[in-house]
Amino acid sequence: MTVDRGALATLREELYARGLSPRPDELLSGHTSYRIGGPADLFVVVHTAGDMAVAIKSASDLDVPIFLLGGGTNILFGDRGFRGLVIQNSATVLKVDVEKERLPLSARLGLEEMLSVHLSVPSGVSLTPLSRRLASLGLGGLSWAEGIPGTVGGAIVNNAGAYGFSMSDVVTEVEWIEASGRAGTWGVDDVGFGYRTSYFRENPGRFVTAVHFQVTRQDAAYLVETGKDYLGRRKKNQPAGASAGSVFKNPVDGFAGRLIEESGLKGRRVGGASVSQKHANFIVNEGNASAADVRTLIEMIQTEVSQKLGVDLSLEIQLVGEF
Repeated sequence: MTVDRGALATLREELYARGLSPRPDELLSGHTSYRIGGPADLFVVVHTAGDMAVAIKSASDLDVPIFLLGGGTNILFGDRGFRGLVIQNSATVLKVDVEKERLPLSARLGLEEMLSVHLSVPSGVSLTPLSRRLASLGLGGLSWAEGIPGTVGGAIVNNAGAYGFSMSDVVTEVEWIEASGRAGTWGVDDVGFGYRTSYFRENPGRFVTAVHFQVTRQDAAYLVETGKDYLGRRKKNQPAGASAGSVFKNPVDGFAGRLIEESGLKGRRVGGASVSQKHANFIVNEGNASAADVRTLIEMIQTEVSQKLGVDLSLEIQLVGEF
């Protein structure tokens, strides 16, 4: 696929005029946890929902394809990169807007008691710092997310989860914008949450701008220790190094990592990519892996698990761009 060079030049000028700093031919390997990926035709970092809307609408009006990138932790970009505009959603300051719900005075013998807390978070905020911030404030509901990389927006797109919890358990509303510039807000039932998916993953023409949560008031010390426990478990069971996290979704009544291990694939290597010896559902970039290496290994795993165990593994990570 090619994109009109004149449209790209016009888009670059328009973004500059709006106070943004688009960069041509930016290597995407520098913006993902896999450290893999070729150049984007244009790459721009935005720090507010307003700037995101400007970039999306400007590109859409010129028929330039758009990819909204969060923390780059669930993504494998192709070796030939992305034809169009990659927008990195980067909130630099975590702001939590708290609305307190209280019982009527008479309900607690004249004493107010907080039941729950509603908060609105920009989609570019990183998930782990958010989890830690809420724990320090005594706000429970996201302790399980301690150590999960990526942004709140990406976590919504993929309905991120761990240890029996997921984003759909704590979200009340999601704000979005579409390529036309139209914006809206959906309740949790409209987001189409499923296992590691959502409407936004299946229909990439809408982009998450903010997320509303409902969390509960709990003891801060307990929440901090709970987060540390989850982080410890994550470090114990997951490999360090460059990866995109779990490559495959867990099938019904099973675990992808266990199936891969039972198929004798732990340690299997293609070029610079290998199946982790620590957790078989991780493919690790050993330092010089290409996207082609990882994709070949993915296809090899799917074929052998299907042939040996009769289970078809579906991808949890996203393959984006040209391979």
